[in-house]
Parts: sequence; structure tokens; C-alpha cells
Amino acid sequence: MIDHCCPAMASHANGHCDQHTDPFDCPDALIAFSAEPPEYGLIIHDGGTSIIGIHFCPWCGRRLPEARQE
Repeated sequence: MIDHCCPAMASHANGHCDQHTDPFDCPDALIAFSAEPPEYGLIIHDGGTSIIGIHFCPWCGRRLPEARQE
């Protein structure tokens, strides 16, 4: 399991919903997390699977691992 920057990020990045199997379908899901390489993004709830990559934790302010360049 990944060590996230703070308990709040860990809760959101590892969170699971009892009603939705896909976090993009859950209105309470805020963070999309990919472990390899570690990437974080804010979920855009527009009916698709879009995210906005983030570089700093919204809760503790720590710098997050660099996202891969495409």
C-alpha cells in the first residue's frame, strides 16, 4: 500500500463507495489515484472519466510525486 502525504489524502485516494464500483460514478469521490507511477487528480464529474492532475495535496499542501509526461 502507498504511503500518501496525509490521512485525508489516504482516505480519499483509497476510499471505496458501497454504492458505486467506479469512482467516476460516485458523486462523493474527489481524488483519482494511480499507483504506477504515482499520480493524483481531481475527478471531473461530467459523466466521463476526466481528471485534472494536481501537484500539491489539497488538505496538507505537500508536493505530490511528479506525474508522467505524455
